[in-house]
Amino acid sequence: MRSQQLLKIAKDFGGPVYIYDSEKIKTQYRKLEIAFRSVKNLSINYAAKALSNVNILKYLNNLGAGLDTVSFQEVELGLKAGFDPKDIIFTPNGVSIDEIEKVVSYGAQINIDNLAMLEQFGNKHPSVPVCIRINPHVMAGGNNNISVGHIDSKFGISIHQIPHLLRIVENTKMNINGIHMHTGSDILDIEVFLHASEILFNTARKFKRLSFIDFGSGFKVPYKKGDIETNIDELGEKLSVRFNEFCRDYGRELTLVFEPGKYLVSEAGYFVSKVNSVKQTTSTVFAQIESGFNHLMRPMFYGSYHEIENLSNLSGEERFYSVVGYICETDTFGSNRKIREIKEGDYLVFKNAGAYCFSMSSNYNSRFKPKEVFWIGGEGHLIRREEKFDDLIRNQVDLSNEVLAS
Repeated sequence: MRSQQLLKIAKDFGGPVYIYDSEKIKTQYRKLEIAFRSVKNLSINYAAKALSNVNILKYLNNLGAGLDTVSFQEVELGLKAGFDPKDIIFTPNGVSIDEIEKVVSYGAQINIDNLAMLEQFGNKHPSVPVCIRINPHVMAGGNNNISVGHIDSKFGISIHQIPHLLRIVENTKMNINGIHMHTGSDILDIEVFLHASEILFNTARKFKRLSFIDFGSGFKVPYKKGDIETNIDELGEKLSVRFNEFCRDYGRELTLVFEPGKYLVSEAGYFVSKVNSVKQTTSTVFAQIESGFNHLMRPMFYGSYHEIENLSNLSGEERFYSVVGYICETDTFGSNRKIREIKEGDYLVFKNAGAYCFSMSSNYNSRFKPKEVFWIGGEGHLIRREEKFDDLIRNQVDLSNEVLAS
C-alpha cells in the first residue's frame, strides 16, 4: 500500500489502527501455489494464530486455503468464517483430552504431539483419524526464540521415541492418517529444511495408510530493504521433486500440506499510531506515541524489527529517534532509528505488522485494543471497532460493598 493511503485511513478511521492489504495476502498465497505447482495435491492451511480476525479468515477461505488452528476457539472461528471442518487441522500443545474431543465433535483433523495423550486418545477413539507431530531435532528456524525443532522443545514427539510411538499405534489400532513437523520460523537455509523433510519422509514410511504429510512453515519474509527471505521458488522446486518421488515409492498420491501464517499476512499488515510528544533527554530523542506493547508486543517480546516511517513527513530531513510507547513499562519499538523529522501529531507506520501483532495485543494498563481496517476493493473497511470502557469491565463481576467489607 502507498504511504498516502495509509495516512488517509489513519485520519479517516482514527488511530491507533491496524491496516491489512488484501492484495498482498493474495500475492503471497499465489506464490506458494506457483512454487509447488508440480505437486498434484497441495493444501495451504493458514495458521490462524498469526491474525485471527474472522474477515481475514473468510478472505483466505475464499482463496482456497485450509486452516491451521491451536485452540478450539480458533476452530470455532474457522467454522464461523465458513471453513469446512475437514479443511481445519487442530494442532494443540498441552491441552486436555476434553478439548481434543470437543474438536473431534466438530469434524476437524486432529494432530497430537504427546505420547501419553496419543495413547489415551487411541484407547478411547481408535477409529478417529489422527496426525502425529514429530520433532526432527533440526533447527531450521533462524531465530532461537522462535525455533521449535530443538531437542528441549515442548513441541512434537521426538524421533528417538518412534519405537514407543509405533507400539502405541499397534496396541490401540488407531488410525494414523498424517505426519507433521514444524521446526521454527525465519527459515533461510533450504538444505537444512530439506534435511528435516527427509527425517519426516523416513518416519512416514513406517505408516501404511497416510493421506498427507504436513511440513509446517516458518518461511522468512523481509523486514527491511535488502533483507533476505526464504527462497520459495528454490524450496518449491527441490521439495516438490522429493515429495513426488516419495509418493511414487509409497504407492499413493499424498497431499503436501503447509501451514503458513507470517508468510501470508506479515507484509500485508501496517500499524499506524499518532505521536503524542517528542522528548529530548541528555542523550536521546524520544518519539512517544499513543500506543505501547499492549498493541504491538513483538519488538519487546521477540526483539523483532519493524521498519518505522513518518507518514506525515515523507521527504524531510532524517534524525535519530527512539520510538517508545505510553505503557508504564519499558516499551521501546525501535532504538536510535533514522526517521524523517518527527513532530507532535505526526503519524508513524510500523511495517510487517500483519502477523502476531494484533493477535498478541492486550488491555495492559487498562488500555483499549486498537481498530482493524481491511483494504480491499480499493477502499478501507472497518473490521474491528476500537474498544470502549464497557468492554474492559464486561466480564468482571461487581461485588457489593457489603461483601467487600466483610
